[in-house]
Amino acid sequence: MKFGTIRSYIDGKYSDANASRQISIQYPATNEEIGRADVANEAELNAAVKIARKAQKQWASMLPAERSRILHKASVLIRERNDELATLEVWDTGKPIQEALSVDIVSGADAVEYFAHAAALLKGDYYPLGESHAYSIPEPLGVVGGIGAWNYPFQIACWKSAPALAGGNAMIYKPSELTMMTALKLAEIYKEAGLPDGLFQVLLGDAELGKAIVAHPDIHKISLTGEVGTGKKIMASAAATLKHVTLELGGKSPLIVFDDADIGNAVQAAMMANFYTQGEICSNGTRVFVHSSVKDGFLQELKRCTEKLIVGDPMDPATQVGALISRQHYEKVNGYLQLGKEQGATAFLGASEPELKPSSQLSVDELKKGNFVAPTVFTDCRDDMRIVCEEIFGPVMSVLTFETEVEAVQRANNTPFGLAAGLFTRDVNRAHRVSRQLQAGIIWVNNYNLTPIEIPFGGYKQSGMGRENSLEALKHYTQIKTVYVESGDVDSPYRV
Repeated sequence: MKFGTIRSYIDGKYSDANASRQISIQYPATNEEIGRADVANEAELNAAVKIARKAQKQWASMLPAERSRILHKASVLIRERNDELATLEVWDTGKPIQEALSVDIVSGADAVEYFAHAAALLKGDYYPLGESHAYSIPEPLGVVGGIGAWNYPFQIACWKSAPALAGGNAMIYKPSELTMMTALKLAEIYKEAGLPDGLFQVLLGDAELGKAIVAHPDIHKISLTGEVGTGKKIMASAAATLKHVTLELGGKSPLIVFDDADIGNAVQAAMMANFYTQGEICSNGTRVFVHSSVKDGFLQELKRCTEKLIVGDPMDPATQVGALISRQHYEKVNGYLQLGKEQGATAFLGASEPELKPSSQLSVDELKKGNFVAPTVFTDCRDDMRIVCEEIFGPVMSVLTFETEVEAVQRANNTPFGLAAGLFTRDVNRAHRVSRQLQAGIIWVNNYNLTPIEIPFGGYKQSGMGRENSLEALKHYTQIKTVYVESGDVDSPYRV
């Protein structure tokens, strides 16, 4: 498949500006170049912001019900094009088509639909103050910026744009330079649904464009999904203009399996928390703490299930583990596999070249050119090992053992991150007690990595600030104006 050259989407159409620089688009399963992207320049950014400012004022003046109808229409169009969008997502990311079809696009549609309804829920409060009174008004921030990640490009574009638009804002969106295609399709869908031109514009580029978006004085908020280091830089830059920021960053999340856990379910959750999307999920439970009394049974079942996973052509519906996003990332993950061995961990499963399953489209020799890593499990791990401490963002699980609940909680919290955590137990009192003690933004009990649009998602500590999803996200795209109305005379010491 060849996609030619793609360009930024500005004012309801694709830019025709002459680009001085391009980015290569490569298919992770083979590292073949399948297209190129023109990088947006400063003039295009300034033009997009100017257009967005004008469009936003008109959009904010519309009734919430009118905004709701347009967003709802967009959600319907997304669902109708699920298969087409999912296929494009696989070309971009290298993830298995079975995942993209059932999760990636559907979850994006859920977000747009949810915030279509939420748009009509925006309201302020009334404050009786004796004979006088006050009231508050939630108002949009204006033009906001979204910077996406490469693991769930379409979903993240929806998670950011839907609450922004529902709140009456315009959004300048920059997808990751590694996954740019589906955000452009979302822009097309919004236009077809009736969204006025200029309200959702997509600018293509790398870190330099991201820096320019963050620094622009007429962009009033930045919402980033990305690495912790990137988040720190954006927060520092945003301070110059006191922009609002939402940062959904990385983690090294714990998954605790207590001695009374349902081992079958715990193993399935651990696999989902480490091998789904090749392990390229920020909330993954990569530190799996297993009570020593059930460790052998857990590992036996984990081995039985993991050895059956199919690694191969992402477009094959049978494939369960696809290709990592880029060759650079592949080298990073493989470096951690070697590091784990060097620091004394035991490679219980994987940590070697994967057995690749060919398809009717790609041979084993072609797949060997791609970025495939075998699902890997390390045992005999210590808390101070780098594979245990640092985010790998690949299909790499570290299994550790513990003896007591107090110990498990203390070790689980011993990290600068705090995005997520999970625990498996049949004891409902323990489930609530431990959940209260874990320092993370979202806790899953007897499951893992479920993020329905109705619940808030975001981190503690260095895993970020602010929340995606739920009505909490809508709050992050509005600001409160308070109006005090005096019904009597001014109470002044200067009156004579």
